[in-house]
Amino acid sequence: MPQAYYSTVFEHSADAVWRVIRDFKNYPVWVDGAGSSDIEDGRAGDAVGALRNVIYDGCRIRQRLLALSDVERSQVYGFAEHADAPVANYCATLRVTPVVDGDRAFVEWWATFDCEPASAPERCDFFRDAFARWLGSLRRQLQRQAAA
Repeated sequence: MPQAYYSTVFEHSADAVWRVIRDFKNYPVWVDGAGSSDIEDGRAGDAVGALRNVIYDGCRIRQRLLALSDVERSQVYGFAEHADAPVANYCATLRVTPVVDGDRAFVEWWATFDCEPASAPERCDFFRDAFARWLGSLRRQLQRQAAA
């Protein structure tokens, strides 16, 4: 099973980073290109099983929150239906870990999925690059918050 992985260090505390990304509905707050995000059936954005209906770059994507841990500052989600990407059984984890030196945060995002073996390197690159872009968006959002 292929795995795409990206990690980075933020000059913000793990708690500050987690506050922004914890709510599964907050995707448009910190991801450039995300237009709207709603949690279906009136569930809360931190309820395991919540179904996020998000518009990203004009495409509708439905994702289900599979796990959320405030202790580990992590969330696990998957596609709720077939995605435009040629993958199946997509499962992603986003985790924030404190870096004690400087009160910073180590943020990592990875996904496992099934795909045609020949396309695995391309799919891994695609998701890794997407994670990097989205965490870049998060970095800019946190900088804007700190400046305000």
